[in-house]
Amino acid sequence: MTTQTVAPSPVYQGQFGEFTIDQSDRTGVIIYRTGLMVAALSFAVGSGLALFNNNPTAIQALTPLYTCFSLALGVSLLTIHIYMAPLHRLLQVFWLIGSICAFIFAHVDSHPFAVTVYTNPLTILGVGFTFAALTGIYFKEAFCFNRLETKALTFIVPSLLLGHLVGILPIQVEQILLGIWATLFLVFALRKTFQAIPADIGDKSVFAYLKAQRSAKM
Repeated sequence: MTTQTVAPSPVYQGQFGEFTIDQSDRTGVIIYRTGLMVAALSFAVGSGLALFNNNPTAIQALTPLYTCFSLALGVSLLTIHIYMAPLHRLLQVFWLIGSICAFIFAHVDSHPFAVTVYTNPLTILGVGFTFAALTGIYFKEAFCFNRLETKALTFIVPSLLLGHLVGILPIQVEQILLGIWATLFLVFALRKTFQAIPADIGDKSVFAYLKAQRSAKM
């Protein structure tokens, strides 16, 4: 009988000591990236319907697509690796606030959810928290990996939402920005699938150090 030898996990040198990456770490990254891909695809399909197929059936379809986008984003926010725990929790709270607001807006108005948000810009003050959380992911990826598409998205997303909120953007500009957003979001999600998994895990010695610091203060 042949005994299969399992190769030991590589040992990495971190800022505060050595660490290894186990299967749980890798699974978390895969879930994070899968969530991003589902969110990007849902957002792209919804944006395409809004831009090129503006009929009642398409508008109705935006509600389940937004739900899928939001849930996938929530999964990614649960599994993303961010050194600063308070920032990580803040992004999750933003997502939760935005999700609750979206649920309320979708049920208090007889119009389709997308129509309610578009025709009532003040709803962005609630739903916008979800996109603030998404922008946090873009910023994190831009800062950590110097990605051009996430740098652009960090600027485009708040510009479009705030511009619509205060009514300063012509509809043609909003459509162009939405199209660019959907395209770059897909580019970002696709590029993540080819990135080495350890890069998304980061320096585990930093997480261990910060956890020890928090425990020492209790």
